[in-house]
Formats: sequence, C-alpha cells, structure tokens
Amino acid sequence: MASPSKAGAALTALREELSGDVFAPDDPGYDEARTVFNAMIDRRPAVIAQCVDEADVVRTVRFARDLDLKIAVRGGGHSVSGQALGDGAVVVDLRHMRSVTVDPAAEAVRVAGGATMSDLDRACEPFALATTGGRVSTTGVGGFVLGGGSGWLDRRCGLAVDNLLGVKLVTADAEQVHASADEHPDLFWALHGGGGNFGVATALTLKLYELPEFSIAMLLYLPEYGPEAVRTYRDLIEPAPDEASGAVLFLTGPPEDFVPPHLVGHKVCAVLLTYAGAEEDMRKLAQPLLALPHETEIVGAMPYADVQCMIDDPPGMRNYWSAEYLTGAPDDFVDAYCALAESVPVPTGTQHLLWPQGGAIAGGPHEYPVPYRDAAWVVHPFGVWEDPADDERCVRWVRDVRAGVRPWSTGDVYLNFIGDEGTDRVVAGLGAENARRLGDVKRHYDPDNVFRFNHNIKPT
Repeated sequence: MASPSKAGAALTALREELSGDVFAPDDPGYDEARTVFNAMIDRRPAVIAQCVDEADVVRTVRFARDLDLKIAVRGGGHSVSGQALGDGAVVVDLRHMRSVTVDPAAEAVRVAGGATMSDLDRACEPFALATTGGRVSTTGVGGFVLGGGSGWLDRRCGLAVDNLLGVKLVTADAEQVHASADEHPDLFWALHGGGGNFGVATALTLKLYELPEFSIAMLLYLPEYGPEAVRTYRDLIEPAPDEASGAVLFLTGPPEDFVPPHLVGHKVCAVLLTYAGAEEDMRKLAQPLLALPHETEIVGAMPYADVQCMIDDPPGMRNYWSAEYLTGAPDDFVDAYCALAESVPVPTGTQHLLWPQGGAIAGGPHEYPVPYRDAAWVVHPFGVWEDPADDERCVRWVRDVRAGVRPWSTGDVYLNFIGDEGTDRVVAGLGAENARRLGDVKRHYDPDNVFRFNHNIKPT
C-alpha cells in the first residue's frame, strides 16, 4: 500500500491527466458515482475514474498499479452482486464510452465498453440488423457478452459470445491488446465466458444478423390457469422454429395500461412469445395460447429494440437473483414450478421466470467456457423489491426456487444470472476443465489478480 503522500500526489496527477472526472470519497458527486442498479450494494471505492476514451483507461490502470490497488470495472453496473464496485478499489467507470458503430456491409458492429443494450439495439435498428442482446435495455453490453450472453434472439443467433469477433482490452499491466481468433487466441477463448477477469474491455466487435421483422404475443392469465399456460407454451415452443423464443413468468400485475385494473397488485401468470419474423407466422404459433382463457393480450409486430425495454426494472430497487439450468420441463417439473409460484413475494417486482434454450444455443461452438448451452430450459428466480423489510422473504424465496427445481438441474449455470454463490458455482458456470485452463490464462494476463471484483478466476 502506498504512503498517504504518494497516494495524494498520484491522485492529483490523475485528476490533471484524465479527460474524464475523478471522484474520491470526500468529493461532491462521489455517492452518486458509486450508485449501481442493485440498491443492496453499498461499497466505497477509493477512487472512481469516469473514463472518456481508451487513453483514460490506460492512465487509470497505471494509477491503480502504482498504488497497489485492485481494480473494478463499471459498464452498465447491472450485476446483482455489484461487480462494478469494490471497497477500497479503483473503479474504471466506462459509462461515458458508449459509441456504437454499425458496418452494415460486413454485418458487424463495434461497441464501446460502456454502451448499454439500448445503445446497441437502437444503433442497429435503422439497418434492420440485430444480434443477441439481453432482456433488459439498461444492461451493459461488455459484461453481458463476456459473461456469455442470453436473450430473446439466442435460439436463432446463438449466445452473444458466439457472435464475438474481437475485443480491445487494457490488461493489468496497462497494455492495450486486441484479442481475436488470430491475435491472442488464448485470451480470446477466455473472453468467451470468463467475464471481466482479464482486463478492461474498451470495445467489442460483434456479428450482426438480418432482422427485418419482429413480433410478439403477450398474454396474462389468472394464476389458476398457470399450469395449463406453462404446459401449452412448453408444447408449442419445443418443436418450434429457432425464430421463436420468449418466457413464462409469474409476477405482480404492474400498474401499466395493458394490465386490467383487477390484476394490478395481484399475482398473474404471463406468457411472452417472441418471434424473429413476420406477425402472421407468430400468430399461427400462438394459437394454442390464445385459445386458453386469458385476461388480456398484446399480439402483433413490434420493433425488437422496443421489446427489449418491456421488462425493464427501475433503478434503486433491491435485487437478489439466481438460476438453474434444466435437463427438461416434464409435467412433474411444471407442477413443481407452478407450486413455487404460489409463494412469489407479492406485491413486489419479483418475477418467477422460465424460458427455453435449444436452437442455435445448443448448436453453437462447444469449445468455449459456457457449459450450460446444452440445457433445455432455464428457471430464473428474479427477486426485486423496494422495502428492506422484505429482504429476508425475497432472498429466501429465490433460494427455495433453486432447491425446488434441483431434481431437474444440469448443475451448470450462467454466471451473469447469479450473485456471489461461492467457488463451486463459479466452476459450475465455466466447467471444471475450462476453469483450470482459464486459471492459466489469468496467470499470463493478470498474475496478481488485480481484476477480482467479478466471478473470480484465480491465477494458477
């Protein structure tokens, strides 16, 4: 640890050299700068450097290394475990680095390290192009992709990481490297699921796909029709074309225009069928769902970027999530899933989600450290609430869901969907052999484990 005089001089120099703003604990604006999506996270970094370009990132990493400080990286700040912050750490805040450059001829896009999913989707929309993105528009693209990347288009386009063409990275030695299939291939492999363990991703290049049309069917059912709705959705989606995706969820009816007044504040079952294609084809697929007794429906064409905003949660809420990846969704599983829905905390923003995999996910490259791609279904208990008094019941419910569906679990997990659940779960999210290989890559690019505020891979 550096002496106070050295640290003070270094901080003064960083303020002078950085194009962006620098915040220390006593500065006005510090508390706002350290606020992340999950209101349960309350950490106090030593310094927050709001970088505006790659040169700022390099300067900030050098500053941290000179003072022997660990580094956290903030993109969207959306992780449930607050990976964007670390007590006593230097935060490389990328939120001002949000440019998105689309190359329609090459069907590729270059995304700066601080861009959100909305930045990406809106930039691609005028060209009728898209790539696999998350299910929430405020998610940061960098952390999402490097962690694997699952969204409404993954059955058609594969996981986000399957579409990764290159990454610009500032390493723990403040070196700038470009990782691709031809350059630093070991690092490029590690970035396909290894997350932020290897440096600061200042830009990513992703493959794009033509998406001239997108359509949805969203229906709300009374909870007693939930088991029938879940089975109907399962039976139509499992043989469906890869263009079809979506989810089933139990939640509290939100105060939105499309929700009938008698459902607002009460538990409902929702089915969202997404379709990367024409409304006519989607409607044919949705007929069994439309035939069930339902309270309301939204059926029709909708821009993909708008669909991405449909289940956005407001910032400032308390969050606790997890996930289990499943071998299948037989009737006894559906019974268990719906029974767990009976105890969904109401009224809160908590969602009890179930969605399919398959398609291009299962057909994608199996050499990357994303072992969950062969699972058939995903259960994602997504706890969101406002009152700290609800902490215990909401966290307990998430854990109860995991335990309740474990008989059908593959044991694998997508790390972006979980918080700090221990080393064994990190290994489950990477695969045991992959974890060993990732440790070797970590030793080469970050031997001191400077980038540790993540689902951490320790250098071997």
